[in-house]
Amino acid sequence: MIESLAPLATYCALMSATPGPNNVMLAASGANFGYRRTLPYLLGINAGVFALTIVVCLGLGAVFARYPQVHGALKIAGALYLVWLSWKLAFARLGDKAAVGTPLSFVDGATFQLVNPKSWMKAVTLASVFMPVGMHPAFGAMVVAIVSLAIGFPLVSIWALFGVAIRRFLDTPLRLRLFNAVMGLGLLALAVTLLL
Repeated sequence: MIESLAPLATYCALMSATPGPNNVMLAASGANFGYRRTLPYLLGINAGVFALTIVVCLGLGAVFARYPQVHGALKIAGALYLVWLSWKLAFARLGDKAAVGTPLSFVDGATFQLVNPKSWMKAVTLASVFMPVGMHPAFGAMVVAIVSLAIGFPLVSIWALFGVAIRRFLDTPLRLRLFNAVMGLGLLALAVTLLL
């Protein structure tokens, strides 16, 4: 078990630290609202990924293996949601409470994982590659999910902190609008790559 923790931790670090929908949204939220107001969304993302990992490790991953069209439908739903988020972010009017004025919530972060293909890919890989052999499935799923959370939380926090760090350069409405447009285009690019 101990020897398998290093590859598991490495995989979790790579999946958590690299760009993806969660991290792009965290950077944008950190830049627009600061870390404290982004924290509920960040906690929601981590709670959603944790729950998704448990559920997939306990057997939902087998559904994808048997019915690949379910996975395909999930990818399309996730891509469409990313297109909507990119539009909302890129064309947000400054001061628009429904767009830029209100940070995403804990529930937004948690429920987004249901359609976030990167989170599903991570969970399915954790279930199929890193589940401990010879361990009760519920306990093994908990171990994998806890390691994923322990590694992932600080790494995705860095994305929100990156947004906070560049916030001082976004001190004019034009700069903030341009930043939001670039982040929106980043989400749109991620949506397109999901469909390829």
